[in-house]
Order: sequence, then structure tokens, then C-alpha cells
Amino acid sequence: MPKMTFIERDGSRREVEAPLGLSVLEIAHKHDVDIEGACEGSLACSTCHVIVDAEWFEKLKDPSEDEEDMLDLAFDLQETSRLGCQLIMTEALDGLVVKLPAGTRAA
Repeated sequence: MPKMTFIERDGSRREVEAPLGLSVLEIAHKHDVDIEGACEGSLACSTCHVIVDAEWFEKLKDPSEDEEDMLDLAFDLQETSRLGCQLIMTEALDGLVVKLPAGTRAA
């Protein structure tokens, strides 16, 4: 089973099982990681914003224009920011590391 690591807001690391085909948002919810996802993955908010570890960022597909538009609304936006609902787990992402931002902006 592929795994991924969430770096929580307090800096602690949590490695979890990350089933293929699920989004980072779905994986977070499955493991009670504190990511809101107010629009339930419909790309209508930025509350599932995560900061992808630089080592992994280049391995991701480019964000869609819609995702980039929503990221513009995200709190604590970083160069490697992505929306968790748009990152789908694949074998190539086994070991993915994402950090939760300092906070979120309401949907």
C-alpha cells in the first residue's frame, strides 16, 4: 500500500496509508487529518490547500487553470502550494510529503 506523510500545523509528521486513486483530501479525511475541504473536492474553494514538499512538487502534473484560480484565494500561499482535492495518489507519488498551511481562509 502506498504511503504519504502529512506535516501537521504543529510540525509533527504523520505517515498514513494512501490508497491509489484517492485524492490527498480524501486520504486526509480518512485519517482524521485537519484539512477542511468545504466544497468536498468540487474545485470551488481553497480550504484543502496543502504545501507540497519541494522534492515532490516537480513530480506532480501541472495544475489546471481552475485550480490556479482557487489557489489565488488560499491563505499562506507558497511556491509549491496545491489543492489536495486535485492531487490523486498514484504509484509514482508513493512517499509524497505535504505540509498543512498555517491556516485557511473561509470558503
